Amino acid sequence: MDGSIDSPAAVDIDAFRAEVRAFLDEKLTPELRAATARQAGVFADGELVRQWHRILYERGWIAPSWPKQYGGPGWSPLQQHVFADECAKADAPVLAGMGLQLCGPVLMGFGTPEQKAYFLPRLLSGEHYWCQGYSEPQSGSDLASLQTRAVRDGDHYVVNGSKIWTTHAHFANWIFLLVRTKAEGKPQAGISFMLAPMDTPGITVRPILSISGEHEVNQVFLDDVRIPVANRVGEENQGWTVAKYLLEFERGGGTMASRLQKLVRQARRIAEAEQAGEGSFWADSPDFRRRLLTLKMEIEALDYAEGQVAAQLSAGKKVGDASASVLKLTVSQLLQRATELALEALGHYATADQRHALGFDANEPPIGPDYATTPTARYLNSRAATIYGGSQEIQHNILARVVLGL
Repeated sequence: MDGSIDSPAAVDIDAFRAEVRAFLDEKLTPELRAATARQAGVFADGELVRQWHRILYERGWIAPSWPKQYGGPGWSPLQQHVFADECAKADAPVLAGMGLQLCGPVLMGFGTPEQKAYFLPRLLSGEHYWCQGYSEPQSGSDLASLQTRAVRDGDHYVVNGSKIWTTHAHFANWIFLLVRTKAEGKPQAGISFMLAPMDTPGITVRPILSISGEHEVNQVFLDDVRIPVANRVGEENQGWTVAKYLLEFERGGGTMASRLQKLVRQARRIAEAEQAGEGSFWADSPDFRRRLLTLKMEIEALDYAEGQVAAQLSAGKKVGDASASVLKLTVSQLLQRATELALEALGHYATADQRHALGFDANEPPIGPDYATTPTARYLNSRAATIYGGSQEIQHNILARVVLGL
């Protein structure tokens, strides 16, 4: 495993932040900003992702966490935090990170020289758009119980099974997935990590529409899919080790505070415009103001915590399981509360079906004022925040084990 990275030179963080802001001011055109404002899901629509990907790629900033030896900028964790923070404040499109943030680092750590040479440049350029095949209908949080089987047949594996909640599988042209290559023994000891193009015969993608109306996730069926042995990453039956390495890149520093602050500002603007009763506005309600200010203070505390994590990572320290779980729990709950406040202030407009005004290519006006476009969809979409990426129950179990020793 090649774990070497560049050692970033000391930089003037204030000057770097100014450089990022200037870039965003120039490249986030009114059209891109308008398209981003119509996004209600976790990630931007696939075409919007591709447009913003190309812009960042041309600047050399598409993979902030990648070392220079693989085509990244070689930034320190603090620079990465500043860049992500400024993108959040500018409301830049949120890229789907399955390729650059997850598969890329795995290939750097476990891939063969041939795999690195082929896949990494295409990840950077955007030629390859990746999705993640982990969860299955009966294997979510208990991922080790996955049942998608891969049987060796000469230079190929024949794969049968299905994956679910596969984000952006309808946009992706490649998938990385976990498969079972051995049924005997400990479940974790019989899993392998593989890569496959989405146009491989036998792969079928069926949409799953969210209650909020977005088509973000899918179920992927694999029927006698032949995957070359050369597309296995790591050794056979050692995919659990690869998978755990990948999950490390879903933890660590984050910049959700800035995006949550924007949601709170949106809720306040709605509360100042919408009446709670005859002659009064939601913003005048003592109870509403108390909840809004409480949420604002908690998000400021999260912002401080995220900054601490970035400083720890820059100092070469790791983010422990406990810290990662606390941040995940905090972000999920604050997101749900922020979207609840906006929905409450929206009043009767919250019941309108706004799907015609959402998404990248929407060209119809919303029902009611512009601020009525996304709050309902964001509220509904955020209901899943306490499930995806490790449910609340899983995070509490981690804290009970790591912190309390239970």
